[in-house]
Amino acid sequence: MSEFGIKVTPYSSALGALIEGVDLAQSLSEQEFAVIRQAFQDYGVIFFRDQAITPEQHLAFARRWSPIDVNRFFKPVEGYPEIAQVLKEPDQHTNIGGDWHTDHSYDEVPAMGSMLLAREVPPRGGDTLFASMGMAYEALSPGLKAMLDGLRAVHSSAHVFGTNAPYVKSSGARLGNPEAATQHVVHPVVIRHPQTGRKTLYVNRAFTLHFEGWTPAESKPLLDYLYQHAVQPEFTCRFEWEKGSIAFWDNRATWHYALNDYHGHRRLMHRITLQGSPIAS
Repeated sequence: MSEFGIKVTPYSSALGALIEGVDLAQSLSEQEFAVIRQAFQDYGVIFFRDQAITPEQHLAFARRWSPIDVNRFFKPVEGYPEIAQVLKEPDQHTNIGGDWHTDHSYDEVPAMGSMLLAREVPPRGGDTLFASMGMAYEALSPGLKAMLDGLRAVHSSAHVFGTNAPYVKSSGARLGNPEAATQHVVHPVVIRHPQTGRKTLYVNRAFTLHFEGWTPAESKPLLDYLYQHAVQPEFTCRFEWEKGSIAFWDNRATWHYALNDYHGHRRLMHRITLQGSPIAS
């Protein structure tokens, strides 16, 4: 318990912390915000429970961290273009975020973090998994680390959000603007976190196409190995949602995976994505 009444409890041995003693409907003091900011850096993802906040209060809390990065492809919440709607209706089979990934790695300056608020949840299921890319990198052999430290990888949005992408076709009206899926960038495979300096693995199954200077066929075996390695149970945690829960994760330090195990039920989340800073090895 901090001197400001905020309790920070580790959520797993790998990553994540539960923040208690905070009402995000109220304005936080600089001292209170500093405690939460430190937890975010220390644990990679932070969780809040029972937050009965309005969209305006959600936006106000997000802006304490960084300017908002408006997602190009998600349908926005009506009246709030800076808040993306993450929705699955009872008759839909495909969910949003149903594979391991990190948001906006296809941008030249990737998003700093994503702040997801549960508005409606199914009676069971719909959990989100998180994985620590710092732990994943640190567990690699010295030889593989040395090899990866010199590699860069190509990330793209077109094959996920573009006009002919299967994901767009299966998502229906929940996604849009496929003509805006033109991002095609190169990032180091291993980056140093802009705030903590920790080395983290920076590729992901959803948006990474291949290593720079390698063909997709040449890249696939090593990328597949990294994808399997990075999600070992000891690097992960699993968050069970309740109405009013918030998860705020660091896109430079983590992956996440939204489980699609609640068919026949509605799940509605509000997501705000926050601008980041340039990343480098």
